[in-house]
Amino acid sequence: QVQFVESGGGLVQAGESLTLSCTASGRTGTTYALGWFRQAPGKERDFVAGISWSGDRTYYADDVKGRFSITRENGRNTVYLHMASLKPEDTAVYYCVAKAFSPPGQWGRSSIDYWGQGTQVTVSP
Repeated sequence: QVQFVESGGGLVQAGESLTLSCTASGRTGTTYALGWFRQAPGKERDFVAGISWSGDRTYYADDVKGRFSITRENGRNTVYLHMASLKPEDTAVYYCVAKAFSPPGQWGRSSIDYWGQGTQVTVSP
């Protein structure tokens, strides 16, 4: 099992920035890719960003490219989501995720092995 401690969510105004962090613990001997999904009220849980175990490959959903950046700190098993130019439509619960066995570029919900509890991000107009 992998457990997550997520932090950094909150209320911001449109145009502002916010950084989420997530530290994984447990089966950390496995080389997990880490990432983030989000779920807005009444909508499906969607992929936001992902990063490979080594940190040399990153993946983004089209609607966050150029605004969000994902990084990781392997010594602490921590992943960060740096969000800039936030929009009201970015309002959602953000979930930290880990995957180990699916192909590197595959980030569908079914490829995720572990999910965090989620942290709320609210962007006011």
